[in-house]
Amino acid sequence: MARGPAPGAPALTEPLSRERRRILHAVQDRLEDVAKSAVAVMRTEIPSYALQDERFFDDVRDQVLAHYRMQLAALAGDRDIAPEDLVFSRAAAMRRARAGFALEDWISAFRVGRQVLWDALLDCAGTSAEAQQAALSLVTPLMRYVDYASTHAAQAYVEYEQHVVADADRERRDLLDQLLAGTAPARGPLLAAAQAYGIGPHSSMMAVVAVCVGDTRTGDLTSAEHGYATSASIGIAGPWAGRTLVVVRHGEVVAVPVVRTGMDAEDICTHFEAVQRRLAREGTMLAMGISTVARGAGELPRAYEEARAALDLVPSGGGVAALPRLSPFDYLALRADDLARQLVDPRVRALLEDDRRRGDTLAATIRVFAEADLNLRLAADRLRVHHNTAHYRLRRIEERTGRNPRRIADLLELLVALAIRDGAGEGEDHQ
Repeated sequence: MARGPAPGAPALTEPLSRERRRILHAVQDRLEDVAKSAVAVMRTEIPSYALQDERFFDDVRDQVLAHYRMQLAALAGDRDIAPEDLVFSRAAAMRRARAGFALEDWISAFRVGRQVLWDALLDCAGTSAEAQQAALSLVTPLMRYVDYASTHAAQAYVEYEQHVVADADRERRDLLDQLLAGTAPARGPLLAAAQAYGIGPHSSMMAVVAVCVGDTRTGDLTSAEHGYATSASIGIAGPWAGRTLVVVRHGEVVAVPVVRTGMDAEDICTHFEAVQRRLAREGTMLAMGISTVARGAGELPRAYEEARAALDLVPSGGGVAALPRLSPFDYLALRADDLARQLVDPRVRALLEDDRRRGDTLAATIRVFAEADLNLRLAADRLRVHHNTAHYRLRRIEERTGRNPRRIADLLELLVALAIRDGAGEGEDHQ
């Protein structure tokens, strides 16, 4: 294993060497107090440290002392530093990472320790020119040690966090796989994981499936960045408390939000629609399918298939297809195939296409007339047109299509044709 940089300085004159030894011995004699001072500063300057108990600070003091002793030995020229000498530091780094401390807090502790030791060296040096020069000769080796030790500690942090992320990903995938098999975990780590997400055997849940359909920044559709960016965004709390199970798998992101007390399916749809829009503004275009509510783990496989099927309703440019917001009529119209479109009377199709180019006034009249339960005056009021204008529009529709909107069967046929037209227009080049 490669050894670290020798922290010693170039050859010094004998008087300067004597001064260095004197300074280092003086610091060694008060090392316990120097370590206590360093811990006190860490407690003040690092917010996450300030919240800890005395046992934690005993551990920190032991770490500071171990580093100081090694630095003083290296500065005295007694030894070089090798990676194996820093095993104690790597172990401490993993303990901090396991406890949830941020890497920047750990590096801040190194910075504080270095500054307090340097202040102690200057204090022990005194004010003579020779002493000050001897102290300055310690700057470079001191910095080399801190850089070398902090780099190894940071590597330990990263290694631990990578293992934690991998283990967490594996646990989430295993939990999702079991849920998609129709059963909730009954024991062990997966049960604890499910409970952390608020998932129980009889919990009301929904399934959300998202795939990336474009990146306005790079045009890249394959980067794993999209999946993890989506996963992180979905995991952000919505209008409810608690975490959401989110897993990146097989080129898609799957989320299993729990419909908690006081919520309904619309709350879930609104949250995920906001996520899709936020990511779109940032350049990641997603297609999202949202299922209806599954009453318990046994219904979640059905909800997952619904969410995947809903993706077929999303336009090629991305968007959200939320099944709870669709009526059976809307869903069937959106799922219409080429054969269904061919079955629409050509006269009806021609009218609707021409009307779309002219601003959809006749289409609006058909919809509002139906919503007004065939009450022409009410429809005219809602359209904000004169009763005679509404009557004229209905007569034009009948003349051009042979369908009388006042007859239920004809009105239904016009509504179906209109829904198929709109579904085809919104869903061209479906996923």
